[in-house]
Amino acid sequence: MRAAVVLTAAALAAAPAAEARAPVVHQLVVFRSGKAVAKKVSSREVLVTVRQRRCAAGTGTALAALVRSKLAPLRLRDFGSCSRRASDGGGLFVSGIGPDRNKGRNGWTYKVGRRAATAGAADPTGPFGSGRRLRSDQRVTWFYCRLVAGSCQRTLELKAAAEPGGVAISVRGYDDEGKGAPAGAATVRLGGATVVTDPGGVAHIAVPPGSYKAHAWKAGLVRSFSERVVVR
Repeated sequence: MRAAVVLTAAALAAAPAAEARAPVVHQLVVFRSGKAVAKKVSSREVLVTVRQRRCAAGTGTALAALVRSKLAPLRLRDFGSCSRRASDGGGLFVSGIGPDRNKGRNGWTYKVGRRAATAGAADPTGPFGSGRRLRSDQRVTWFYCRLVAGSCQRTLELKAAAEPGGVAISVRGYDDEGKGAPAGAATVRLGGATVVTDPGGVAHIAVPPGSYKAHAWKAGLVRSFSERVVVR
């Protein structure tokens, strides 16, 4: 019996040629309540309104994907001189998504893969200021950061491995720098089963061969993407 993990995301409808050329990313937005919304979305350039000005979030930026996902009303601020030119978007800043607004040192931030971005969500130099913008199939996680000792809470990720009679789900939590550690006492839901990980971050679940959806969460941390676990 083998187990494999495959990212689950809704299929996109047919897109115009211009949109099809833009990177399409897997986006997860996790609200303060714990509610999470995942969507596969284009990061094609889009205009946003900031203090009655029309400003561009360029193609391949996390802000363009967030706006295009239309998950909830956004609150934006500009600490630069945004305009209809995407090259001027480096100062755009997300100060609220839906009911959750930034307060004090806490507020919305995003990761690309396992690492916290170091540049603004519409920065033309990309999420890490390296000149590389988002690429298709990358994962972007938006979450409400609760800053403690200079770092946000960890984000969870799970992997599956086959074992006799079922599957072992390994859960790790990643800090801002992308360094992982086992997530003990995390809750894993796979199909209709709910299991808590051991101190090593592993949950053992007895399931017959089939295809299942799985995700992990833990109080105080950011839940994982939903994954499809295929047991053969």
